[in-house]
Amino acid sequence: MTTTDTTAPDSQAYAPSAHKARFWDRIARKYATDPIADLAGYETTLQRVQALLSGEQQVLEIGCGTGSTALRLAPFTRSLLATDVSAGMIAIAREKLAAQPVPQLSFAVADADAPAVGHDTYDVVLAFNLLHLVDDLDLALQQARQALRPGGLLVSKTPCIGLMNPLIPYLALPLMRMIGKAPHVLCFDATQLQSAITRQGLEIVCVEQHGTRGKDIRPFIVARKAG
Repeated sequence: MTTTDTTAPDSQAYAPSAHKARFWDRIARKYATDPIADLAGYETTLQRVQALLSGEQQVLEIGCGTGSTALRLAPFTRSLLATDVSAGMIAIAREKLAAQPVPQLSFAVADADAPAVGHDTYDVVLAFNLLHLVDDLDLALQQARQALRPGGLLVSKTPCIGLMNPLIPYLALPLMRMIGKAPHVLCFDATQLQSAITRQGLEIVCVEQHGTRGKDIRPFIVARKAG
C-alpha cells in the first residue's frame, strides 16, 4: 500500500463511537456476504463515480463498510483512504485487499462524526449508504467539507428514510433497535438532505436517481466545496 502515514487517522484523536462500532462489529461477517439488493443501480453509481475520478486525485471514503466499493474505485485514483467506524468491517476490508492488492488503497478505523481525517487534504470525499447512520448530519457534512480541498467534491448516495412508509421509520425501526436488530438511523427526506448539504457551504452540482428496482429512496448527490 502506498498511502503515507500522514493520511491515516490518529487512533487516539479519532477514536470511534463505541456504541456504533459494537453493532457493526457484531454483524460484519454477515454484512460481508449479503448480496447487493440493486446490482444494476450499484453498477450505474460506480460508473458515474469513476467518471468523476482521476489518477491525480486523493480520495477519502467515509463509512466504507467491508471495502467492496473502495476496491472497485481505488484504481481510478492517486490514493484512496477508506474508513469505517467498525474495526470488524475494516478487518474484512483488509482481508479483501490482501487477496486483491490495489496499490492506491488503504483502510483505517475512523468515525464519520469525529474530526475530519486531514483538513483541505482530499479532492473527493465519498459517502455511500452512510449519512442516515451518523449521529449528527450537519456535523458529519461539516467534517467532510473540512476534509476537502477548495473545489473538491462530496459524492454521496444516501437512503432517505423519510421517504419510506411512515410505519417503517417510526414503528418498525425503533422496535428493531430495541432488540439489537437495527442501528440508529436519521429520518430525513431528499429535500432535507440537500438543505443540510448546502447549509454546510457545499454547492450541489447534480442530483440523480440510479435505482432500477421499485421506488428509489437513495439520491446520488454530487456537491462542490467553494474555491
